[in-house]
Amino acid sequence: MMPQWTSDDVPLSEFSTKRAFEQVDAISKQPHYVGSDNHEKVASYLQKELNKLGLETSIQEGYTLTDWGNLVKSKNILARIKGTQNTKALLLLTHYDSAPHSSSYGASDAGSGVATILESVRAFLYAKTPHKNDIIILFSDAEELGLNGAALFVTEHHWAKEIGLVLNFDARGSSGPSYMLMETNSGNASLVKEFAAAKTTFPVTNSLMYSIYKMLPNDTDLTVFREKGNIQGYNFAFIDDHYNYHTAQDDSNHLNKNTLAHQGTYLMPLLSYFSNANLNSNQITNDEVYFTIPYTFIHYPFSWVFPMLLIASLLFVFLIFIGIGKKILSFPEIIKGFVPLLGSIITAGVVTYFGWKGLLFAYPQYNDLLNGFTYNGHAYIAAFVLLSLAICLAFYQKLSVKKRTMNYYVAPLFLWLIINGFITFYLKGAGFLIIPVYFGIFAFGIFIVTQKSSVLLNLILGIPALLLIAPFIQMFPIGLGLKVLFGSAILTVLTFVLLLPVFDTFIKKGRWAFVFLLISIGFFTKAHYESGYEKGKAKSNSLVYIYDADKNKAHWVTYDKNLDDWTKSYLGENPKEGVSYNETPLFSKYASKFTFATETTVKDLAKPTIEFLKDSLSGNQRYLKIKISPNRRVNRYDIFASEKIVFHNFKANGATQLEQKESKMNRKGKKILSYYVVNNEPLEMQFNINKSALFDMQLLESSFDLLSNPLFNMKPRASWMMPTPFVLNDAVVIKKRIKPTPKVIEVPVFVQNTKIIRKKVMSPSVKDSL
Repeated sequence: MMPQWTSDDVPLSEFSTKRAFEQVDAISKQPHYVGSDNHEKVASYLQKELNKLGLETSIQEGYTLTDWGNLVKSKNILARIKGTQNTKALLLLTHYDSAPHSSSYGASDAGSGVATILESVRAFLYAKTPHKNDIIILFSDAEELGLNGAALFVTEHHWAKEIGLVLNFDARGSSGPSYMLMETNSGNASLVKEFAAAKTTFPVTNSLMYSIYKMLPNDTDLTVFREKGNIQGYNFAFIDDHYNYHTAQDDSNHLNKNTLAHQGTYLMPLLSYFSNANLNSNQITNDEVYFTIPYTFIHYPFSWVFPMLLIASLLFVFLIFIGIGKKILSFPEIIKGFVPLLGSIITAGVVTYFGWKGLLFAYPQYNDLLNGFTYNGHAYIAAFVLLSLAICLAFYQKLSVKKRTMNYYVAPLFLWLIINGFITFYLKGAGFLIIPVYFGIFAFGIFIVTQKSSVLLNLILGIPALLLIAPFIQMFPIGLGLKVLFGSAILTVLTFVLLLPVFDTFIKKGRWAFVFLLISIGFFTKAHYESGYEKGKAKSNSLVYIYDADKNKAHWVTYDKNLDDWTKSYLGENPKEGVSYNETPLFSKYASKFTFATETTVKDLAKPTIEFLKDSLSGNQRYLKIKISPNRRVNRYDIFASEKIVFHNFKANGATQLEQKESKMNRKGKKILSYYVVNNEPLEMQFNINKSALFDMQLLESSFDLLSNPLFNMKPRASWMMPTPFVLNDAVVIKKRIKPTPKVIEVPVFVQNTKIIRKKVMSPSVKDSL
């Protein structure tokens, strides 16, 4: 599926994994999230590397407020290689920022993408490869915060209108094959055919992944191009070792070099092909089924899916009719075949589902890794797959006569045809799964016609099932988490029963079931010994200091369910539940909430300055302009407001919501925005609300310096610990209500004896707000 050996001795005209890895190493020496000093260093480094290639670079900077409610000042890095006869430009895309909060070094995500592009372009230019189309290189910023850099480019840069196709490189792990996924608003047929024509060496993709990807909430920079620019393209990303994603373990030591080489095997042929292809062609609405087997990419139209199912079904019915006529098959025996089939599926699914639940109870530390894939996850996949095979062999242990085998084989073929019937109407992207069924029907038909069964022939006819179905057994838990292990167990059974003519040669199936059970126990034992933590396979933990400026109280809070010695040293042995801090929920990929809180001493933190630059009434509307300026080095502002307030014409640092078409601001819950601060620049919000609305707005000002702030004198984490990703972490937070300072107006009032006194009253707008 991917390169297994990488050579350091590669000509300058070819992609070198060694040279690409050196780029990864240079980029990922330190965390470089937006707003950090290292972020600027990486940006400067990339400009210099592009200049070394003889390219002129340009910088695009600006604020964007994305649909996620994230406000960022992005800094995109651009370069352009002119073609001889440009149809439309080819864009090479990846992001260069690392994930915040978790000390991620950004080696895989997406230093690997940056290195792949730099090394491929270097080899391309060195070879003086002729090309017609312009080639644009975009190292986008703030992808980790809300795809802001891509949004800035698509909505504001004039080059965006000249782009015909995007090749985007990203990562959600640190090893494994790189999967190709498409992004298109129309049909995929044109993208499929062009990809096939480019002839990449190790294509790994299928249309089922494409269909599932479209259902999931996951987004990449390329999603912005598709949604906001109607520009289609290809994503290339690897997902194995998911536990390193967005963590301090996303460094060059954990990046698999074969995986990096795989990215290069995509870009080199695609760069050569698409730099000369006509990128001005119209997008078509037709879709195609596609899949890969080693070194091969196969595709055909969606319109073939139903006829293929119909032909397979008619052939299946015809063979049953012949079999019954020859008295090879009988309905009682066929019905009996459903017993071991359904028994295997139900038993394997139930045992695996509750087995994993039991493991989570027995090993509570597995809940520490939010992505749902443990360090010993591959051992668990192997264990449950082997256990499922043992269950299958146990149910089919009485099956040893060829005639009975083919009677029992009717049930699996029937079930697979039912599955493909569902696919035909609801999930055509999985239409290629009819192909292994055809080979099963061929094996069935050969026996019906000849009444003989060849072990070698059945094994050959079973190869498509292994090539097309078996990879999903491992892929699903890697991509979706170990919580879907029961799906892998069921898929194992479905693969087993499709290979029933092969497993029929296992004469003493009960003993084989016992052997598989023992091997399964061996993998469970292996997983047990690998269930702890160590350096490189660290436990994640979280700690945040929150100072409530209105109450003058401070608390340590955490997202952790299982406290360790480091977090207990601050939260204590018996901390209280952190429910109260979830009233204004901070964004988290996995909807994490604060679990524990402990009151602590108040530190002398410089509070932000809140200024109401405008607060006026006109008609039934109240117009406000609020400026919040930091008085310490900060990284993030989170703004919340009562859900009863309806905001109109909302702008933040001059930016409006990208999706906002009407004056009313779209938001979910209390969150208004999260502003990721660059160079300590203040936040300025401008909007209008109904004058009768009770003004209720709150600020959380965060700095990511808890461990380095001299006010706290924090103990370092142990070598087997790391910051929890996907949540606000290692932060010093000031919580404060946003309210105007009461203004005092002196009004003369006449009383008895003509004596004048002055009465202090509040201005109307302030009085309303209070």
